[in-house]
Amino acid sequence: MIRLKIIDRKESTMPMSSISSKEVFPTIHSFYMPVNMTGLDAEYLGNPQDDKQHYHRILIVWGGNGSLSFNDKQYEIARGSVFLCDSASQLELRLKSHSLLKGLVIEYNCITADGHIPSDLKYSVPLQRCSPGLLRLAGELESIWREPQISGPFRTQQLFIELLIELHYVIAAKQQPSKDWLLEVIHYMENHYAEDLTREQLAELANVSPEHLSRTFRKYTGRTFNGYLTLVRIRSAQSRILIGTADLNTLANEVGYKEGFYLSRKFKETIGLSPTAYRRTDKRIVALNINHTASLVALGLSPELGVYTSWLEQVMQKENIPIGGKLNSYGHSGTSYYGAITDAHPDVIFSYSKDEGNKSLLPIAPVLELPFMTMNWREQFHMIAQVVNREQQADEWFAKYDELIVKGNHLLDQSLGHRGTAIIWEIGSSKAYCISNSYGRGAQILYDDLGFRPTNEMLEQGIATRGYIEVDIESMVNYPADHIFITDLPSFPEGEQRINRLFSSPNWLKLEAVSNNRVYLLNEPEMFWGYDPISSHAQLHELLHVLMQHHKFT
Repeated sequence: MIRLKIIDRKESTMPMSSISSKEVFPTIHSFYMPVNMTGLDAEYLGNPQDDKQHYHRILIVWGGNGSLSFNDKQYEIARGSVFLCDSASQLELRLKSHSLLKGLVIEYNCITADGHIPSDLKYSVPLQRCSPGLLRLAGELESIWREPQISGPFRTQQLFIELLIELHYVIAAKQQPSKDWLLEVIHYMENHYAEDLTREQLAELANVSPEHLSRTFRKYTGRTFNGYLTLVRIRSAQSRILIGTADLNTLANEVGYKEGFYLSRKFKETIGLSPTAYRRTDKRIVALNINHTASLVALGLSPELGVYTSWLEQVMQKENIPIGGKLNSYGHSGTSYYGAITDAHPDVIFSYSKDEGNKSLLPIAPVLELPFMTMNWREQFHMIAQVVNREQQADEWFAKYDELIVKGNHLLDQSLGHRGTAIIWEIGSSKAYCISNSYGRGAQILYDDLGFRPTNEMLEQGIATRGYIEVDIESMVNYPADHIFITDLPSFPEGEQRINRLFSSPNWLKLEAVSNNRVYLLNEPEMFWGYDPISSHAQLHELLHVLMQHHKFT
């Protein structure tokens, strides 16, 4: 006989899982360390010798011109040239007559945490006309390498990583198909807006004429090159103002302007308000996911346009909280989705940083991208409260929530004692998803608040990095835990048959959680799908209720 704690069997009105099985996550992490830096010299390029360790090299030119010999091929190099080579390559420089080549040779080591062969940055020919920002990073890196006392202990490593990130972007841009040159230019502007960008510079990067760039740019974006650059800079300034920033001059430098007065003038021309007035004004808000909608509701606000579940609507109706305009991200075409957001006239849009559609919303309003997985629901709630000037309300909310945590743990200490391991499953029609605290689903309550632990099998399979593990339904028996929670069940006949066969199988019945009556069949998908204050509060109550059947928790 199956021994399960059946809590509820409500039919789910939400898709079984928001997790895509097609997501790919890296399994090998590489780490890069600079080990030597020398000025560019024709007689020494850090070529490998038999009696020394071989290192990967980066050659960066910021002055003069000459030629580089590599694998019996000659390449012209000048200011902005960068060459990446592996540890075994032989390089030779030849100077042009009356020319003095200036630059830097960086030797670096690459290692991996798990002993796999590391991968260095590679490109078979010199990169040409690299950005002034990259040359600036290289120059500052050389200065600090020569005189480490002029900076903090981690500045060298920080600059080197920034330089590698910039090189990675340049290589990726070079490998884009030529037909995507305009998207490459726009992407470059959105990542380098704080630099002194010119139409001519980006036309050269895209290998088109400045005139062709201007015509195509305006046709595609509806704005001139300078107009779009101004928009990107002002949107960045808005975002920085909303989350707190330094003085106006510092803000100006961060977004690409030389001083605060000029930023203030451009800001008012674009927004209609000064930066100070913009910070103090109440904002019309659009929330592009249910978690940020619920966070606003917890602060006593309803967005002009938000994403809701029926569960969240029921909570709001019970508390007599008005429901704002509803945005159905699945029921809109691309055009109508954009139009619905435009019609809401938002001053700020909340979204997750992984959403590819955020850039297209730039003409409407600044998009505050909250990092997914790296910022937990508490931190997201704090940031949203800061933006809408409701930090005191957030602090009061957390004070009450943390009181419940203390009370719940006290009762668990009395009734349960040692917590042990726990696993949360969300089950679809053919797959089951084991969830980590970075994806919510109640795992943030169990692991972060109530002292349970994920199982060794979960940790070994990288759940901390990926956020979830996807398995066939029948494979759930391979993940034993002291407590098993199931927040969602299949609603289609095939899935129901598979889960019923699993619950009747000998391997399932042999699990200690089953024999100890510690399998909790909750089946409250909409409640547990949320990763926000309102959902977390409800999840806490539900989890404590099933864990303490003989204790009353309110």
